[in-house]
Amino acid sequence: MQCTGINQDIFNDLEENLIAYLQDELSKIPQKQLKLKLEDALEDINNLKIGRDPSYAFSLTPHVYFMKYFLENVYCLYLAWFLIYEAGLLPKNVNILDIAAGPGTVVYGLALFLQSSIGFLQIPQMHISYYSLEKQDAFQYRGLQFWRRYIESRKTLINAYFRFVTDDIFNFNSQSSNLPEDFFDFIIISHCFFLESQKKQRANSIYQKIINTSIRKNGYVILIIQDKKLFKSYDMPRTEDISQEQYIVNQFVSDLDLELVWYRYLTSRDSRRPCSAIEFAKFADEKLPKQLYMTSLIQKYFDQRHNSNYKLDDYIIIAKK
Repeated sequence: MQCTGINQDIFNDLEENLIAYLQDELSKIPQKQLKLKLEDALEDINNLKIGRDPSYAFSLTPHVYFMKYFLENVYCLYLAWFLIYEAGLLPKNVNILDIAAGPGTVVYGLALFLQSSIGFLQIPQMHISYYSLEKQDAFQYRGLQFWRRYIESRKTLINAYFRFVTDDIFNFNSQSSNLPEDFFDFIIISHCFFLESQKKQRANSIYQKIINTSIRKNGYVILIIQDKKLFKSYDMPRTEDISQEQYIVNQFVSDLDLELVWYRYLTSRDSRRPCSAIEFAKFADEKLPKQLYMTSLIQKYFDQRHNSNYKLDDYIIIAKK
């Protein structure tokens, strides 16, 4: 699915409010310290671009994540929830486990989808039980802080209950986390997959244990992974060969001891093949929606010269036990 547009009313409003929140937070830090703290956090989080895992341990890592990745990831989850709704899989009362949840892009995506559906789709008032399992408490804290400031001040079709457990999945203990058994309608793992073989095997083993214990009989697992990482995991080039793509997706799902229901590849481009940075920059400038408010903030603090855009290159994979 080629995605080159956004619901501007929804996302411009999100951006404006996120900018106001970030400016309030950054204004509390002396300017000399602020520049160094932002640079350290940016250098760490930019490891994502070269296939390494950031530490996410710097004090302003959540803020940099909000500036660089949050909007695109919410956009991805927003579309994922629409696809789930369209498939008839979204219940009125929904229990969600978000593994490696970060600041909660999963629940932000659902909230914005429901907000944009007002007066358009026949969705009843919903109750959401959202369980965040995340290593970095700063991500959970900032995510909830912005949620209270922004989402709870809007007219939405949701009543949300949050539970936060701060735990490293590699030290995960299902008893200490008090994960309920046979409870979740959706278990979501978004962008928390590893290339290094031992880490990958350990993470997959833990994911399987959590899924086997905690998902309802008719529940679904949502896996979201960037195209580069999915194909690189199996030492395969990105290709337009659909049978090869299906093979890799099925292998990825099978490695988690799951059964594929369906998947969608969400991309801003019209091709699965890689393109040069110059080619993509030209395409993005001409075709993709701009992050109107965030661009100025990023240019101010990170000397970025180009516009920031809403762009996607993710696989949305729905699976079950």
